[in-house]
Amino acid sequence: MTNKVLWIFTAVMSIVAGVVALMNPVFASGVATIFVAWMFIIFGVLQVVAGLRVEGASSKIWTVLLGALAVYLGVTILGHPLKGMMTLTTMIAILCLGGGAAKVVLAFALEDRRFFWLVLLSGIASLAVGIIIFMNWPVSAVSALGILLGVQLLSDGASSLAMALSIDGDEAASA
Repeated sequence: MTNKVLWIFTAVMSIVAGVVALMNPVFASGVATIFVAWMFIIFGVLQVVAGLRVEGASSKIWTVLLGALAVYLGVTILGHPLKGMMTLTTMIAILCLGGGAAKVVLAFALEDRRFFWLVLLSGIASLAVGIIIFMNWPVSAVSALGILLGVQLLSDGASSLAMALSIDGDEAASA
């Protein structure tokens, strides 16, 4: 099987998953929340193990404590997935607002004006997502993660498909 076929397969799977997520954003939000909880647990355990191997008492203590905190967060989210979903949605809205504001400021600070409109529009879009999530709170908490996940999967699938279809035979063999 060539890399081009793998790119196409990956793209199709991502697009299908994105469509499924957009068809049922509440379910996708739940899946995303549980996935994030397990990632907290897995990375927290790995960080605790790594922390136990670190030289120096202060580094060891901080690394183990941060790892234990990550495990605690993951277990808490698994124990209360709806509260976890609301917390994650709030964090995403805050990140969108902060990132959007930073991009708007950056757009006006750019010396090279070729990318001004692109950065400005990206900032405005991020601000709009954050505002929309907060304006529809708490209803948006149960669907926003699923919608964002679906859009991300569709975007990833489209870009993967574009790359797969643009790769010729020689590039596909080396990719």
